Amino acid sequence: MEPQYTHVELLTLNGPEYRRVSTAPPRPPTDEEIPIVDLAPIDGDPAARAQLAHQVRAAAQTTGFFYIKNHGIPPELIESALSQAKAFFHQPEELKDDKVSKLKLMHMDGYHAVGTTQVNKTETKDRKETFTLRYNARNDPTQARDSALAWDDSPLWAGTAHLPHFRDTTIAFWQARLALARKMVQIFALALDLPETYFDEVVTHPGSDGLYVHYPGTPTADHLAKDAVDIDVGIGSHTDIQCFTLLWQDMSGGLQVLSAADEWLDARPIPGTLVVNIGDFLQRLSNNRFRSTVHRVYNRQTTSRYSMPFFLGFNPESVCRVLPSCVDEEHPALYEPISCGERVTVSHNVS
Repeated sequence: MEPQYTHVELLTLNGPEYRRVSTAPPRPPTDEEIPIVDLAPIDGDPAARAQLAHQVRAAAQTTGFFYIKNHGIPPELIESALSQAKAFFHQPEELKDDKVSKLKLMHMDGYHAVGTTQVNKTETKDRKETFTLRYNARNDPTQARDSALAWDDSPLWAGTAHLPHFRDTTIAFWQARLALARKMVQIFALALDLPETYFDEVVTHPGSDGLYVHYPGTPTADHLAKDAVDIDVGIGSHTDIQCFTLLWQDMSGGLQVLSAADEWLDARPIPGTLVVNIGDFLQRLSNNRFRSTVHRVYNRQTTSRYSMPFFLGFNPESVCRVLPSCVDEEHPALYEPISCGERVTVSHNVS
């Protein structure tokens, strides 16, 4: 039987873009499509780091997704963060809405309820709820610890003060992922044939969003309300905006990645790993050498799925332009320079 295909529409900076996708069920990826990369050498000598960068380059150029193990974030911290995420989402809706969600109108921190976002306008609304913590210099250990930065007094925390340890654990987990992301930026620089410190000055106060995400269980057909027939995706088909994403996912499954052959791959959970995927910034910077790949989440179980993604971009005032190492006579720059803040703003407006 001949393979069957459809198309998904993506909203991008350059307008609508269409991708062909197979209608076949997701299949397991090969080791080359979504490899496991051991990060143990990330603090090693130059030769070990160069070999690590070679592996990252290969993954970034193939599907743009890979797992990392030995990433250095303590499992106890991950479990504590997950426990806090569950404690937050398990509250009555009015506590989340009344105390936390209004803050999203100011700076995107805080709570978004189920069905309030729709990352792909040609698919259903996203069946998920999120809590977001964005960059704040007060939470960044690399910033000067003067009196002005001594305490994060954001009203975000007033709405969660009744949850023991929520603030401290959430910030600690955000900090651990920011530290790892800054190390990964240096490996990406090496993978792009640049000095490892090339990006350091543009990640001093970067776009860095840490999320807790809860995908409620999908009701069985017998329990679906008549007005709930549009329940479909957990989060619709999309690419990530910024440079790259670090994702912790529970063992429920549901993450699907579009392969180079237009087939959906089942990015199954692997204990002890994080998933890394390339975002739009890195594809743009690399002149399309690295792949920002379409992905989506379906939670077809009756039980909840939890994930904790972290999105890293550059300092908002930085300019995103094609890298000199990715341009030559045969490969001219495919993109005009654009401010990183503008790129994120446009993407938020259309998602």
